[in-house]
Amino acid sequence: MSGETNVTEGIWHGGDLGRARALFPDAPEPWIDLSTGINPIPYPLPALPLSLWQRLPAADDEAALLTAGRNAYRVRSDAAIVAAPGTQILIDLLPRVVPALVGAGPVAVLGPTYAEHALAWRKMGATVVEADTLAHADDAATMVVVNPNNPDGRLLSASDLKMLAARCAARGGLLVVDEAFCDFAPEASLVPALPPATLMLRSFGKTYGLAGVRLGFAIGEADLVSALREALGPWAVAGPALAIGAQALADAEWLAQAGAARAADAARLDALMAPLGEIIGGTALFRLLATPDAPALFAHLGARGLYVRRFQADPTRLRFGLPGDVPGWARLEAALASFVPPSLAS
Repeated sequence: MSGETNVTEGIWHGGDLGRARALFPDAPEPWIDLSTGINPIPYPLPALPLSLWQRLPAADDEAALLTAGRNAYRVRSDAAIVAAPGTQILIDLLPRVVPALVGAGPVAVLGPTYAEHALAWRKMGATVVEADTLAHADDAATMVVVNPNNPDGRLLSASDLKMLAARCAARGGLLVVDEAFCDFAPEASLVPALPPATLMLRSFGKTYGLAGVRLGFAIGEADLVSALREALGPWAVAGPALAIGAQALADAEWLAQAGAARAADAARLDALMAPLGEIIGGTALFRLLATPDAPALFAHLGARGLYVRRFQADPTRLRFGLPGDVPGWARLEAALASFVPPSLAS
């Protein structure tokens, strides 16, 4: 929101090329990592003064970042926002700062989706229902939705999300909407509306191609956001990350150009994958392919130094990120063109 990599409590994540090299020790270098949903063409890093590395993050620096975040995400003036060292820590902290919700009935996670959401609630003792439709989540007071969804790009409408928020509020619960991949689809964001009993999560590193900066945001009602801020503690976000985030989030022109370019890349990737199976969907940063030949295709690509994301729960699916340069596209095109599906081989 998200192949056998970075195993935590049995969950696979993308991005671990050490694991890729272990699986395919004879693959050619350099590896092309298509196992993540991170923009392969990052925001150009600004020149940073040495002082940012020498002192603790300043309140003014944090305020500048939060102002940029408010403007970029169109946060209402009556809503609160907090910055964190990545969205993952917010996912993990949330059940800890709302213990009353942990025992207040099942928590529904609309899936299949980024597995860390369900794990975070389970670790705190909540009963978690991983629902594949809204109807299967009908009994929950608290619900988690990734919108657009990772890995299939499923997108719930604002009216559906507002309905869910109202239902959660009436039951004394919370709607959590993870918009990690919403930057290139701003019209789909629920942040400007922000219904009661709703917490929004936004990720910086994926869209801006700077996952190592570790920056994310929570947006919601003041009491809950304050609780998250207190749990994070002082100086949670590093000074360089504050500066980079503030500049990048204020650069609307770069975001628009990058969004158009990645959408074109995603369409190009769809055309390459179409002969191999069913393209279920995705976002401008990744595409999801379904094929009974997925295990063989994963091995074929891995042997050629291309690492894609596979899934524990469904071995017939592979998620492809985008190559970031001409040589990367050429290697992917050649590898896909040379693949002979076992289901078609005679």
